Amino acid sequence: MSTESASAHLPRPGIAERLSQMIQLPTVSAELAERGSGPFEEFVALIAELYPLTHERLTLERHADFGLLFRWEGRRAASDGPLVLMAHYDVVPVDESDDWTYPPFDGVIADGSVFGRGTLDDKGPLIVILEAVENLLSSGFVPARDVYLSFGGNEETFGGAAIAIADVLRRRDLIPWLVIDEGGAVVDAPLPFVPGRAAMIGVGEKGVMTLQLSARGEGGHASAPPQVTAVRRIARAVDRLGPSTFRPRVPRAISRMLSQLAAQTPGPARYALRALAAAPLVTARVFTGLSGEAAALVRTTVAATMQSGGTAANVLPSQASATVNLRIALGETTQQTVLRVRRRIRDPLVSVEVLEASEPSPESPTDNPQFGLLVEALAEAYPRVTPVPYVMMAATDSRHFHRFSPAVYRFAPLEMSNAQRASIHGVDESVEITSLERGELFHRSLIERLG
Repeated sequence: MSTESASAHLPRPGIAERLSQMIQLPTVSAELAERGSGPFEEFVALIAELYPLTHERLTLERHADFGLLFRWEGRRAASDGPLVLMAHYDVVPVDESDDWTYPPFDGVIADGSVFGRGTLDDKGPLIVILEAVENLLSSGFVPARDVYLSFGGNEETFGGAAIAIADVLRRRDLIPWLVIDEGGAVVDAPLPFVPGRAAMIGVGEKGVMTLQLSARGEGGHASAPPQVTAVRRIARAVDRLGPSTFRPRVPRAISRMLSQLAAQTPGPARYALRALAAAPLVTARVFTGLSGEAAALVRTTVAATMQSGGTAANVLPSQASATVNLRIALGETTQQTVLRVRRRIRDPLVSVEVLEASEPSPESPTDNPQFGLLVEALAEAYPRVTPVPYVMMAATDSRHFHRFSPAVYRFAPLEMSNAQRASIHGVDESVEITSLERGELFHRSLIERLG
């Protein structure tokens, strides 16, 4: 069937109702022990029910505990490299003390939106993939390349579903031509002084590392403490790991981001953005001065997230520890990061143990056919919205693919306001129905244009 006739096929109604059903299944991977695997198996059964053509005509393989891999055979040889569309169907827990407008697992549809945990992260981005595939199948469309749908059920707990799927493709010598996972979105005012909307496409991803700092000391009664206790030693180590622990560096993606944003920014701010794009050293100083997300774009961040030690208010603990989370900047390595932490702590009595480590990704290019395909699909779904490359600061399942796939991009084709982005992992997460419809159009156009 031609591209024109497939495009002319109207999407079926009811996308909001189908997402609502997905939200009602509490697939909270961090609470697997308490809830059991039932919600996850129900989710797999639900998508089989809601997307019958997908289950009939695509081949489904299950990998690890919660990995789903659908293959849609295309017209070209498999060796040409497939398109891999990724998403995850697990969600983060809900704090029972938080005041949600609607219950987080009711999937309420109101005021043109679907409300609930996972509507943005990541069942909303998942459903627009399935909707596009089901709609194209109903029109008889066959893609030019193989299309794989890679869905994981433990992304939020850094589980093995995506690792297993990536390993399977690699063992089969299937090098993806293009991989798309969650990440950026269509946002308003991407920088405080940049007006309009932009489609933020993650061309790289920071690495992740979790360290445990431990120290031992003299126990005993708190009435006669030694000069340096175990708790003080750990507190001093954490204090030495301040914001300036790592030197700033500006990856090419940030310079490209500034150049793109300059084109849509009026007035003096345009010239400032152009100057920053041309002067990475100046950009590094400016962004670190802004702190927050701006600073995180240009350097490795370090944050103590948990501390422990002690059994009573009047007893000196003989052992204390702290957990430190780092997001490693592009261009650095996990080995360099650990060495830098040890040098900054400057205390041989503090042990540094790596609990988890993932290298930062390489940067995917923006001058290749794959990125051009993203731009074309974006133009159809979101006319007059500028595609802008940037660096993803959070971890995604796609990091397991960027070691062997040359083109990995992190972009969920949904509109997200500042408030909506803040609701991810927070309160009152929701997605507009019109945004879901545009997201389906993005993926449908992307698949159609593979040839």
